[in-house]
Amino acid sequence: MTAKISESKGKEWKELCSKYQINNTTLSRWIETFEKEGISGLKESRTWKKYSKEVKEAAISDYLSGDYSYKEVVRRHHISSDSVLNRWINHNGHREFKDTGKGRTRSMTKRRKTTWEERIEIAVYCLENGKDYQGATDKYKVS
Repeated sequence: MTAKISESKGKEWKELCSKYQINNTTLSRWIETFEKEGISGLKESRTWKKYSKEVKEAAISDYLSGDYSYKEVVRRHHISSDSVLNRWINHNGHREFKDTGKGRTRSMTKRRKTTWEERIEIAVYCLENGKDYQGATDKYKVS
């Protein structure tokens, strides 16, 4: 739904958004989803959507190329929301992407208690090594 909204349609949209307390981006996304998938596309998902490593990397690459807007990348790669893409972009460079499994990855959930001194040592390691968070998690066996 990239076409410009006519003035009368814009007024209708504004009224709908106000009535249901949503923003026009949400309404636009719902209409686009309905046009593609019908009513079933509007059902609230209760499952974690899985993405391959390749999809994550392609989406980030498309966005960083400057050829596509945030919204275009989300639509192009069938990403469930802007916030998912945002997480991938912010995550990029901190550690290697993996295919999305069910729930969180093992590396994200393994934990151990650390002392105050260990936390300082880990923070110093990260700063001295170009914010190598993955290196710190491997070296110090922390999440």
